[in-house]
Amino acid sequence: MTDTLETLIRSNDWLMRVLTVVRDERIPDAWVGAGALRDLVWGERYGSGFRPADVRDVDVAFFDESDLSREYDDRVTARLGERMPGVPWEARNQAAVHTWYATKFGGDPVEPLTSIADAIGTWPETATAVVVRLDRDDRIEVCAPYGVADLLDGVWRHNPRQVIVDRSLARLARHRPAQRWPGVTVIPPA
Repeated sequence: MTDTLETLIRSNDWLMRVLTVVRDERIPDAWVGAGALRDLVWGERYGSGFRPADVRDVDVAFFDESDLSREYDDRVTARLGERMPGVPWEARNQAAVHTWYATKFGGDPVEPLTSIADAIGTWPETATAVVVRLDRDDRIEVCAPYGVADLLDGVWRHNPRQVIVDRSLARLARHRPAQRWPGVTVIPPA
């Protein structure tokens, strides 16, 4: 299945440039994923195609325990914007999520995340809990704690690890996956 994902990624010049910029910026343990990757896969497989102009943000997840400040996220986001202007970059140090998660989303404080895989495993839907990056030899690496089946098979499924049902329902209403990508199967959270 990862061959199918790699083929879709390599066939899109825009996403390949995004991955190259992230790699070349040398951000610690940096990966690209979530909505931008989902939009590419589902747009091409279940919708009317992929348009980079429709991407809300390009999530760059990185992991660096040496600086947990929000200013660090802002600096990394700005560096990416200088390299590839016009892209809605959103870089977030996953090592720092525990410092702001409860304030932003409510609920109890969360434990510090231990790695990129641990962090991605908390993302809202299983299909968006997938990140990719280019290595120095231009090979595509994939980190997908729940696998890539839901992403490739077009399944919108709530990831209950950290996201409560009400927030998941709100995301479902906001993103309207069945309307945006008619071939996608939505499994409402229970």
